[in-house]
Amino acid sequence: MNSVYSGALVVFAIINIAIVRRAYVECKYKKNALGLTYFLYPLGMYVWGDAVIFGVFWALAAVASLFLQDILLFLLIVSVFYLVRSIGESIYWFNQQFSTVVRHKPEDIPLHHIFHNDSAWFVYQILNQCVTVVTIITTVYLFNLWLP
Repeated sequence: MNSVYSGALVVFAIINIAIVRRAYVECKYKKNALGLTYFLYPLGMYVWGDAVIFGVFWALAAVASLFLQDILLFLLIVSVFYLVRSIGESIYWFNQQFSTVVRHKPEDIPLHHIFHNDSAWFVYQILNQCVTVVTIITTVYLFNLWLP
């Protein structure tokens, strides 16, 4: 693994440790575990409670890849993570769509300005299904590169 990848992984790990610290404060002291974290969505962290756990996960994934000097392993971890996360989110939004308990009012979630009623729920469901398809393909591809 070259120094650019190593440096990027070090920075990624440090950023995630900082995220964990902030998320811990939000959860423990501000009682904001379910507060939305739009800027952390690309890391799969939708609320501060996610950020406590996933920040540790991402930091450890970066450190393990650095230790093993294997950037393909890191990319494979990323792909498998988003595969599992997107399946879970598809199920979540599917259940929200048909639940009598409304945990997320449609008008309070992103994309509501385009989809003005509870159709926002199934939009999130199908967006995550698209991520699932892409990550199945990238996981198979990266696993094939990584295995030999």
